[in-house]
Amino acid sequence: MADRVFNVLFLCTGNTARSILAESILRKDGRGRFGTFSAGSRPKGVVNPLALTVLEKAEYPTDGLRSKSWEEFAQPGAPVMDFVFTVCDNAAGEACPVWPGQPMTAHWGIEDPADVEGTAIERERAFVQALRFLKNRIGAFTALPIRSLDPLALGAKLTAIGRMDGATGRKAELA
Repeated sequence: MADRVFNVLFLCTGNTARSILAESILRKDGRGRFGTFSAGSRPKGVVNPLALTVLEKAEYPTDGLRSKSWEEFAQPGAPVMDFVFTVCDNAAGEACPVWPGQPMTAHWGIEDPADVEGTAIERERAFVQALRFLKNRIGAFTALPIRSLDPLALGAKLTAIGRMDGATGRKAELA
Protein backbone atom coordinates (compact mmCIF):
# COMPACT_ATOMS: atom_id res chain seq x y z
CA MET A 1 0.00 0.00 0.00
CA ALA A 2 1.39 3.41 -0.95
CA ASP A 3 2.18 5.94 1.75
CA ARG A 4 -0.14 8.90 2.08
CA VAL A 5 0.88 12.02 0.15
CA PHE A 6 0.93 15.20 2.27
CA ASN A 7 -0.22 18.44 0.63
CA VAL A 8 1.91 21.54 1.27
CA LEU A 9 1.01 25.15 0.44
CA PHE A 10 3.65 27.88 0.40
CA LEU A 11 2.26 31.40 0.83
CA CYS A 12 3.67 34.80 0.00
CA THR A 13 2.07 38.11 -0.84
CA GLY A 14 2.70 38.34 -4.61
CA ASN A 15 3.36 34.63 -5.35
CA THR A 16 6.10 35.58 -7.81
CA ALA A 17 9.38 34.42 -6.24
CA ARG A 18 9.85 32.79 -2.80
CA SER A 19 6.67 30.71 -2.74
CA ILE A 20 7.25 29.72 -6.38
CA LEU A 21 10.83 28.62 -5.58
CA ALA A 22 9.59 26.58 -2.61
CA GLU A 23 6.83 24.92 -4.63
CA SER A 24 9.31 23.80 -7.28
CA ILE A 25 11.94 22.60 -4.81
CA LEU A 26 9.48 20.46 -2.86
CA ARG A 27 7.89 19.19 -6.07
CA LYS A 28 11.24 17.66 -7.06
CA ASP A 29 12.85 16.89 -3.69
CA GLY A 30 9.65 15.53 -2.15
CA ARG A 31 8.35 13.75 -5.23
CA GLY A 32 5.95 10.96 -4.34
CA ARG A 33 5.63 12.12 -0.73
CA PHE A 34 4.24 15.63 -1.06
CA GLY A 35 1.73 17.45 -3.22
CA THR A 36 3.07 21.00 -3.65
CA PHE A 37 1.31 24.28 -4.19
CA SER A 38 1.97 27.99 -3.83
CA ALA A 39 -0.24 31.06 -3.71
CA GLY A 40 -0.35 34.70 -2.70
CA SER A 41 -2.63 36.98 -0.74
CA ARG A 42 -2.34 39.60 -3.48
CA PRO A 43 -0.86 37.69 -6.43
CA LYS A 44 0.80 39.71 -9.15
CA GLY A 45 -0.36 37.26 -11.81
CA VAL A 46 3.11 36.63 -13.22
CA VAL A 47 6.09 34.61 -12.00
CA ASN A 48 9.35 36.56 -11.69
CA PRO A 49 11.55 35.59 -14.67
CA LEU A 50 14.64 35.36 -12.43
CA ALA A 51 12.86 32.77 -10.27
CA LEU A 52 12.32 30.64 -13.37
CA THR A 53 15.90 31.15 -14.57
CA VAL A 54 17.41 30.14 -11.23
CA LEU A 55 15.13 27.11 -10.93
CA GLU A 56 16.04 25.94 -14.43
CA LYS A 57 19.78 26.39 -13.78
CA ALA A 58 19.42 24.33 -10.60
CA GLU A 59 17.46 21.69 -12.53
CA TYR A 60 14.14 22.23 -10.75
CA PRO A 61 10.83 21.99 -12.61
CA THR A 62 9.15 25.16 -13.86
CA ASP A 63 6.24 23.67 -15.80
CA GLY A 64 2.85 24.74 -14.49
CA LEU A 65 4.20 27.38 -12.11
CA ARG A 66 1.89 30.38 -11.97
CA SER A 67 1.05 33.27 -9.68
CA LYS A 68 -2.38 32.69 -8.11
CA SER A 69 -4.56 33.69 -5.17
CA TRP A 70 -4.67 31.71 -1.97
CA GLU A 71 -8.46 31.82 -2.34
CA GLU A 72 -8.11 28.96 -4.86
CA PHE A 73 -7.14 26.70 -1.98
CA ALA A 74 -9.94 27.79 0.35
CA GLN A 75 -12.69 26.86 -2.14
CA PRO A 76 -14.79 23.69 -2.04
CA GLY A 77 -13.09 20.95 -4.02
CA ALA A 78 -9.58 22.37 -3.52
CA PRO A 79 -6.88 20.00 -2.27
CA VAL A 80 -6.92 19.74 1.52
CA MET A 81 -3.62 21.03 2.90
CA ASP A 82 -1.65 19.21 5.57
CA PHE A 83 0.93 22.00 5.90
CA VAL A 84 0.83 25.73 5.15
CA PHE A 85 4.11 27.68 5.29
CA THR A 86 4.39 31.44 4.92
CA VAL A 87 7.68 32.48 3.34
CA CYS A 88 7.29 36.24 3.61
CA ASP A 89 6.61 38.41 6.64
CA ASN A 90 3.67 40.21 5.01
CA ALA A 91 1.75 36.99 4.36
CA ALA A 92 2.52 35.76 7.87
CA GLY A 93 0.88 38.86 9.34
CA GLU A 94 -2.25 38.74 7.19
CA ALA A 95 -5.52 37.07 8.07
CA CYS A 96 -5.42 33.86 6.08
CA PRO A 97 -8.49 32.07 4.78
CA VAL A 98 -9.79 29.20 6.88
CA TRP A 99 -8.03 26.13 5.53
CA PRO A 100 -10.13 22.96 5.43
CA GLY A 101 -8.58 20.17 7.46
CA GLN A 102 -6.74 22.42 9.95
CA PRO A 103 -3.22 22.08 8.51
CA MET A 104 -0.03 22.50 10.51
CA THR A 105 1.39 25.98 9.91
CA ALA A 106 4.76 27.68 10.34
CA HIS A 107 6.49 30.85 9.23
CA TRP A 108 9.65 30.33 7.15
CA GLY A 109 10.31 33.95 6.19
CA ILE A 110 13.29 34.93 4.09
CA GLU A 111 14.19 38.18 2.38
CA ASP A 112 12.49 38.82 -0.94
CA PRO A 113 15.04 38.37 -3.73
CA ALA A 114 12.77 40.38 -6.05
CA ASP A 115 13.41 43.47 -3.87
CA VAL A 116 17.16 43.40 -4.54
CA GLU A 117 18.37 46.18 -6.81
CA GLY A 118 21.69 46.24 -8.58
CA THR A 119 23.38 44.53 -11.46
CA ALA A 120 21.93 41.48 -13.15
CA ILE A 121 24.51 39.36 -11.33
CA GLU A 122 23.55 40.82 -7.93
CA ARG A 123 19.85 40.24 -8.56
CA GLU A 124 20.44 36.66 -9.71
CA ARG A 125 22.66 36.05 -6.67
CA ALA A 126 19.75 37.08 -4.42
CA PHE A 127 17.52 34.47 -6.10
CA VAL A 128 20.22 31.81 -5.80
CA GLN A 129 20.58 32.59 -2.10
CA ALA A 130 16.79 32.42 -1.59
CA LEU A 131 16.75 29.08 -3.40
CA ARG A 132 19.55 27.78 -1.15
CA PHE A 133 17.79 28.89 2.06
CA LEU A 134 14.51 27.33 0.94
CA LYS A 135 16.24 24.13 -0.23
CA ASN A 136 17.87 23.77 3.20
CA ARG A 137 14.54 24.24 4.99
CA ILE A 138 12.70 21.91 2.67
CA GLY A 139 15.45 19.32 3.12
CA ALA A 140 15.04 19.53 6.90
CA PHE A 141 11.26 19.26 6.47
CA THR A 142 11.37 16.22 4.18
CA ALA A 143 13.76 14.50 6.60
CA LEU A 144 11.25 14.73 9.47
CA PRO A 145 9.56 11.50 10.53
CA ILE A 146 6.16 13.18 10.07
CA ARG A 147 4.07 10.09 10.76
CA SER A 148 5.79 9.31 14.06
CA LEU A 149 5.81 12.82 15.60
CA ASP A 150 2.98 14.01 17.78
CA PRO A 151 1.45 17.33 16.63
CA LEU A 152 3.15 19.36 19.37
CA ALA A 153 6.63 18.01 18.54
CA LEU A 154 6.01 18.39 14.82
CA GLY A 155 4.90 22.00 15.31
CA ALA A 156 8.06 22.77 17.30
CA LYS A 157 10.25 21.26 14.58
CA LEU A 158 8.46 23.24 11.85
CA THR A 159 9.00 26.45 13.83
CA ALA A 160 12.68 25.61 14.31
CA ILE A 161 13.07 25.09 10.55
CA GLY A 162 11.75 28.61 10.07
CA ARG A 163 14.60 29.93 12.20
CA MET A 164 17.35 28.40 10.07
CA ASP A 165 19.94 30.56 8.30
CA GLY A 166 18.35 33.23 6.16
CA ALA A 167 15.38 33.81 8.42
CA THR A 168 14.03 37.32 8.28
CA GLY A 169 14.87 39.27 11.37
CA ARG A 170 18.42 37.89 11.60
CA LYS A 171 21.47 38.33 9.47
CA ALA A 172 22.01 35.47 7.05
CA GLU A 173 25.38 33.85 6.72
CA LEU A 174 26.71 34.12 3.21
CA ALA A 175 28.14 31.08 1.52
